[in-house]
Amino acid sequence: MRAEVDTERCVGSGMCVLTAGDVFDQREDDGKGVVLRPEPPADMWGAVRDAAGLCPTAAITLWAGGPSDT
Repeated sequence: MRAEVDTERCVGSGMCVLTAGDVFDQREDDGKGVVLRPEPPADMWGAVRDAAGLCPTAAITLWAGGPSDT
């Protein structure tokens, strides 16, 4: 799985950080989301999926088939 944040859509609600703080963070200057671990390990996939689902602007995109998908 690969995670990306569309900073044009992000409004900085912080739901991604609250849900999967090992994978997402927020920029200091404007609070928009950033990905710390674009290809999180399998044990984090549930939290990453939850974070994407909780994002109020659907700014998180998840891609299957990355190097972590074994």
